[in-house]
Amino acid sequence: MDPVAPHTISDLYQTIGLPYDQEIDFSMLSVPDIHPEIPFKSPVLRADYFSFIITKKGSGAYYLDDHRFLFGDRSFYFTNPGHVKSYELDESEEAFIIMTTESFLQENVHPEIYGEFPFLLAEIVPPHEQSLEDFEEYQHHFEQILYESKKESQYKGKILGNLMLILLLKIKEKFWANYDPIAEGRGNSRIVKSFRETLESVFTSVLNGESNNFKLQAQYIADQLNLHPNYLNSVIKSKTGRTVNDWILKRTLSVAKTLLVDTTYSSKEIAYLLGYSEPTHFSRFFKKQTNISPSTFRKSHGLA
Repeated sequence: MDPVAPHTISDLYQTIGLPYDQEIDFSMLSVPDIHPEIPFKSPVLRADYFSFIITKKGSGAYYLDDHRFLFGDRSFYFTNPGHVKSYELDESEEAFIIMTTESFLQENVHPEIYGEFPFLLAEIVPPHEQSLEDFEEYQHHFEQILYESKKESQYKGKILGNLMLILLLKIKEKFWANYDPIAEGRGNSRIVKSFRETLESVFTSVLNGESNNFKLQAQYIADQLNLHPNYLNSVIKSKTGRTVNDWILKRTLSVAKTLLVDTTYSSKEIAYLLGYSEPTHFSRFFKKQTNISPSTFRKSHGLA
């Protein structure tokens, strides 16, 4: 599979030969059951779901973007959507993995899942080795989730959601109570870095007079990064304090002003370069942001 292609929980089921009859938004599996042959090395993929992994007895390494982390007995870690990842198992006697989508968490745990649990947007998540007492508490909770995940009930989603709520609260209390997404955004956020690079690449081509035939919206940028637009916006907003659309709007306005002052392109040509299907749409946008029309702005800089 292409390492940059989004990989769903259903894709994982297909890869390891497990049956499924619809798209899966929550699953819990025994790691030794799905990887009976050890040592094991996974393919490289970009998952579009969260994974929570607890290892009672086992060892190996997982790779997240450019990082490598070792894990061993009584360890716990999680990964979130959008990152290139893989893992190696040297030993795996007892371990479990919970996989769940953002939509499941929003519908069954908390509608503002990232506001309540901002650590879910953390991009660097080393494994936590726990004391025997702490580990037994987590293991007991995982076993409850596993038990409920195998039952059929009209309330199954809500039951699993409430159990996940408790798990997330325990994780927050133990490891992530002081997580600061803005600090990560300023430093080592791969998604923020990739977002800014993609945005600048698009606008550089616009400034060079290259037509991209796109609509510059959050969906377009998310597609370039192989991320869901809601998830991308949550990451960018939490780690920069600004929404994706705000970044796009301000950069669009800046580039529009540059094109009006430094080139002889007509307003119609500029509108087309910026992805507007109609020049009137561009004029309305520009006037809303500056209180003057593109032609008036150009004249104010001594240009006809």
